[in-house]
Amino acid sequence: MDNKSEITQEELNRSFNIIGKIQNYYNQRIVGQEGLRTSLLICTMANGHILLESVPGLAKTTAAKTLTNAVSGRFSRIQCTPDLLPSDIIGTQIFNYTNNSFDTKMGPIFANFVLLDEINRSSSKTQSATLEAMQERTVTIGGYIYPLPQVFVVIATQNPVEQEGTYALAEAQLDRFLIKEKVEYPTIDEEVEILNRLETNIFENNDPIIELGDVIFLQELTKKVYIDPVIKKYITTIIDATRNPVPYIGNDLAQYINLGSSTRGSIAFMECSKALALINGRSYVVPDDIKELAYDVLRHRISLNFSAMADGIEVEKIIDAILGAVPTP
Repeated sequence: MDNKSEITQEELNRSFNIIGKIQNYYNQRIVGQEGLRTSLLICTMANGHILLESVPGLAKTTAAKTLTNAVSGRFSRIQCTPDLLPSDIIGTQIFNYTNNSFDTKMGPIFANFVLLDEINRSSSKTQSATLEAMQERTVTIGGYIYPLPQVFVVIATQNPVEQEGTYALAEAQLDRFLIKEKVEYPTIDEEVEILNRLETNIFENNDPIIELGDVIFLQELTKKVYIDPVIKKYITTIIDATRNPVPYIGNDLAQYINLGSSTRGSIAFMECSKALALINGRSYVVPDDIKELAYDVLRHRISLNFSAMADGIEVEKIIDAILGAVPTP
């Protein structure tokens, strides 16, 4: 790494200060859900997208709004339904009778943080339009290409319990999400604290604490975080183990894997680990960053077969076996 790309102590201190402000703002409004907080921060710093899996009512929308308010961003919520059209999301052209021309109406996708609620309820055509915008960061309306905001994070949710009337995301579409986070129920004490905070109207003050410019600073600084070639090799070996699992974890577990991770898995590991290093106050990646991110990066990139479902094998068990088989540098 040359001197021009090294992170100075001043930059590291500034980033740690900004991240601390966002975390404190989040913690004042959201009880527990530290994993969700970290995942949202990572996606914001890496300018990637996140898929949240949980039952309704576990503060996913509140968490997304909280992050948006903290950074002075623009929030947009899209409730996905089977009759939702691509134009309902990306926008369309409307004929203006006063001047006999078409006016372009931008859709709700033009926001800094876009919540796609129950994305698997929208049709495959609508999913494709949305995920194209996520990948290309542009949309085409009436033959014209419109860029999306520089800070653009899609937060998609899906309900793992109710599958009636849903359209499962294809593997290629799942791969577009930087990470997938599972949101669990709060503990009894956490739920009591939620009730207490609601009584105190904690959400009345929504004044931002940082500017979008600070987010852009974090994104640019994240790219400069140092990752050693040895750790890159560690990442690619883990990814290789998802594709050729037998030599690593044996046939007993390998038989349950239908499809391993693509190269996007390696890229996601690198980008997310850099963000996590900054969150932890470091300008370099360590192997524990990779291990901490393994579930979020791989759980939607390893496709299991029907035998795994029949035998009750969770993807996290496969990931644990791979991490145990690949030597830590």
